[in-house]
Amino acid sequence: MQIAPLGAICFLWNSSLFMVQICEYALWGIGMGWIRNLRSGAVVMAVVLLAACQATGKGSLPGVAGQERIVKVDRLSLEVPDAWGGEVRCAAAMGCRLVVVEHETSMLVLIQLGPGRSARVLDKQKLAYHPDGAAWLSDDLVVAAVEASQSLDVYRVEEGHLRRVEQIVVGIPPRDVMVASAGQGRYRLLATPYSGKTVVWVDYVPGEPTATRINRREWCEGPWHPERLPRAPGAPAGGVAVACLDDQKVVFVDDDDLLGEPRTLMRVPGQYRIVSRQAKVSPSGRWLYVALETGERNIRVDMDSGELQWLNLPRIGAVSVVALKDDLVVWGDDLDLYFQRFGPQGEVLETRWLPVGGFATELQLQDVDGDGQEDLVVLHSGSLPEKKTGVEVIYGPLWERAEVR
Repeated sequence: MQIAPLGAICFLWNSSLFMVQICEYALWGIGMGWIRNLRSGAVVMAVVLLAACQATGKGSLPGVAGQERIVKVDRLSLEVPDAWGGEVRCAAAMGCRLVVVEHETSMLVLIQLGPGRSARVLDKQKLAYHPDGAAWLSDDLVVAAVEASQSLDVYRVEEGHLRRVEQIVVGIPPRDVMVASAGQGRYRLLATPYSGKTVVWVDYVPGEPTATRINRREWCEGPWHPERLPRAPGAPAGGVAVACLDDQKVVFVDDDDLLGEPRTLMRVPGQYRIVSRQAKVSPSGRWLYVALETGERNIRVDMDSGELQWLNLPRIGAVSVVALKDDLVVWGDDLDLYFQRFGPQGEVLETRWLPVGGFATELQLQDVDGDGQEDLVVLHSGSLPEKKTGVEVIYGPLWERAEVR
């Protein structure tokens, strides 16, 4: 696609540096294919570009602590390369903050989101090689899962800076870390491996290293992205589930016996070579949606009856999932998100799309700008080399913003 003449349209509209920066974001949107399948493309491109040249939203200067610049405000694109894992947390005292790891550069990054749909990097700290995930323990404590050191590294957030307070050696290269429970200054953490079957439960009390207790258990091959379930078949009190990357199933442990043997919630029939990449529960807890990386179908499991439903896809598969409603789901893929609305039997009623700048490994819903609409935080484990887009924040309303192709 030739975009230089379109860039000239923006430059002529307003030749200030401010407007030229805005145009860069508009051109990025066109290059990523926001309107690639629409009719009358030239007319739409001109409208988008002129609107972008007049936009006055506030956003981030990627990768530079404490600095900002003006960008188009329906989404933020942050330069956090190879963002394998992280989490957004919002609280009255601190607003919304994202803690995220840079996998190849081995950094833990703390980012302030908002207000006014802005973002700025507060701090970065070096970790051992290949950090894979990060999570919040509390408003001022975060933990990172680090492969090379086989550890969970705990940091305290003090006036916007990260200070390491403890390193908990777990004896496996952790892919993910999840806070299973918290209360009275005590935390139960679950570390799941990059490869292998061994998961590690950690009972952790900040500032009391001798009180830390570690329990190892065997689950399944490649148990990535653990998820808390409010209920499951035969377990009304809920527990923890995980998709087994290389065992083609989802396993579950009951809250009443987290250290017990896991049981199988769902197994892909043996004749299919399908990778179960991630499982996420719907808002009411009714459905567990399972993203299958191959096979041209995904799965959902009824958490009351245990019924399995196959879900048809417009693509080969998906690598991530999050449910907006019980019957409205966002699937993550390479350079695209697709939204699907389902009927009672799993039939697809409608599909919509949003382009993204990378391989959408993790999706999280959170109202980060405080307007009452859920926003979508997308972490990319890889991105286009020229874009270096590791994190995107797409502002709601999400279903209305997605397009029909």
